[in-house]
Amino acid sequence: MKFKTLALIGALACGTAYAQIVEVKDAWVRTSVQGQKATGAFMKITAKDGAKLVGASSPAAGVVEVHEMKMEGDVMKMRAVPGGLDIPAGKTVELKPGGYHVMLMDLKGALLKGSTVPLTLVFKDAKDAKGAESKVELKVPVTTNAPGAPTANAGDMPAMDHSKHKP
Repeated sequence: MKFKTLALIGALACGTAYAQIVEVKDAWVRTSVQGQKATGAFMKITAKDGAKLVGASSPAAGVVEVHEMKMEGDVMKMRAVPGGLDIPAGKTVELKPGGYHVMLMDLKGALLKGSTVPLTLVFKDAKDAKGAESKVELKVPVTTNAPGAPTANAGDMPAMDHSKHKP
């Protein structure tokens, strides 16, 4: 099931209203179990005129941050993105496992498959020198892996493509 939201967001800055269309699609949050403290939210974001994802919040988590995972030498490191994540005008930025994502930490309970998580994304308009912020409110489905991704049996891990291996 594709989760698609087209949100028209607006804000007032110095008495002037601006509106920017931000499209968020294929959003999902990875399931968690009781006692698990963190999980990730993933999606594709397109901003017509450019924007910066500067923050997020959810009542399901005590802390929500925009994060990046990347290799530094032989070590995979994850950290908050300082200053926010640029969404270039007309380009889609994919937040996915192993890359940019929204990290939900200090979870208040297990996030079960089939449920939804309220998630608010905070953007700054790339063209607005004053940095007016606007918000997109989402209800994101909780699942074990990306919508449409193959799964191995009924397990929680995505299926691996072993077709290139030689016996």
